[in-house]
Parts: sequence; structure tokens; C-alpha cells
Amino acid sequence: MKKLSARRRHPLAAVVVLLLALAATGGLYAAFAPASKAQADETSQSLSIEEGKKLYEVGCASCHGSGGQGSSDGPSLVGVGSAAVDFQVGTGRMPAATSQGAQVPRKKAIYSQAEIDQLAAYIASLGAGPAKPTSEQYSKDGADIAKGGELFRTNCAQCHNFTGKGGALTKGKYAPTLEGVAPKHIYEAMLTGPQNMPSFPDTTLSEQNKKDIIAYLHAIDSGESTNPGGLELGGLGPVTEGLFAWIFGLGALIAVAVWVAARTAKAKKS
Repeated sequence: MKKLSARRRHPLAAVVVLLLALAATGGLYAAFAPASKAQADETSQSLSIEEGKKLYEVGCASCHGSGGQGSSDGPSLVGVGSAAVDFQVGTGRMPAATSQGAQVPRKKAIYSQAEIDQLAAYIASLGAGPAKPTSEQYSKDGADIAKGGELFRTNCAQCHNFTGKGGALTKGKYAPTLEGVAPKHIYEAMLTGPQNMPSFPDTTLSEQNKKDIIAYLHAIDSGESTNPGGLELGGLGPVTEGLFAWIFGLGALIAVAVWVAARTAKAKKS
């Protein structure tokens, strides 16, 4: 009995008991604890895809095909990514009207942002493509407005005008105005190149470049940037400026000429 009692009081006995207790606790926790965050996120993503598929079958499949493969009425959506969906549906361009002009215009969105996210999740599951940007990517924080203006004038002003007012293209198409467009949608447009617009992936315009351009557009849209040239005349460029010169400048010259002629005629009569 004395030997047995001594063994029980051995210092290692307490360590062994503690290890067994920890192992039992860990096993019980693994068996009964809720799913991990990764598993929860995966489940949530699967649910979003399922809900997005239901929305797609009701509102999109008639043109883009039952599996997003496209048809004679709409292009394939395989590989367009969640960014393209968020832009097209979020700006109301999709679903498109049955009767439309040369291009699909922006209009009020018919889906909520939660539904758009579900549609985007489903389309993204069909094939890899540009992902929807995070708020940090299109935030003004850390942006260089002057650099953004330089980049915009180099890459975008040919179509959208140097102040983002938009402009006419060929065959009835046009570059839309960028006034009032959400920063997220501007980023997504640069990333995906909707309709007539070329795409600007990060290899062409880096994430920082896109952020700079968005900050520049926000500055001129919100009035933060003053116009050193005076009256902007709508910011539409040389057409309105030339028209102003012709109408008011030439009109003033004609008025002066008439006034001088009238004065001369009056002087001769005197």
C-alpha cells in the first residue's frame, strides 16, 4: 500500500492527468463546437450562389442561356466575374429593355444590393473573372487628385471629355457622363470595360491609378476643384466655347457696326 501511495504521489502523475484532461476537453470541443468561421463563410457563399441562381433563372436566363453560356439575344457570362455583374445590374443597365437604341443606358436598378451580390456570386461561380472591388480600393484615402487628372486626360478624356461630361461616338453610340456615378461603379467600369469602353486591368492601370482617377472625378463632380479658366460653359470643350465666341462675339461686332453706321448716317443728315 505504501508503494502504491508513493506512485500516486509521483510528480509525473499530475502531468499525465493534466494531459489526459486537456485531450478529453479538446476532443469534446471538436465534437460539439459550432462550425469554424471558414466553414461558416463557405456555407454562406453556397447559399448566395443558390439564391443567385434562382434570380438568374427568372431575370437573366432568357437572354444569356440557362447556364450563362449566352444566346443570340445575349453574350456569354462565363468568366465575366462579379465586378461586371455588380456594374451592369447596379447601374440598371441589366436587365436590358426589350427595345433599346445603339447601347444600353443607365437607369434605376431593379434589384437590391443583396440580390445583386447573390447574382454576382452565381455568375462568378461559372468561371473566374474580375472580382468586385473592396471599399478600400476605390476610397479617396491616399489618392493623388493631380495624378488622377493626368491619367484621366490621357486615357479617358477622348471619349468622356476632360471633365467627365460624356461625348458622342459613332453610329449613335456615346460615352456616358460620369457625373453622379458611384466610385465603385467607376472602378468596375475600368476593370471590366462595359459596352464600347476598353478594359483597364491592373497591368494597364494599377489599383492606385484607378483610385487617383476616381478621386479626380469626385473633385470635379463635387466642386472641390475650381475652374481657373473662368466660366466653364458646361465643360463640354471647344464646341461650346466656339459657339459662345460666334454668337456673342460676332453678335457684339454686328451690334457695334450697326451702331457706328447709324451714328454716321445721323451725322450726315445733320
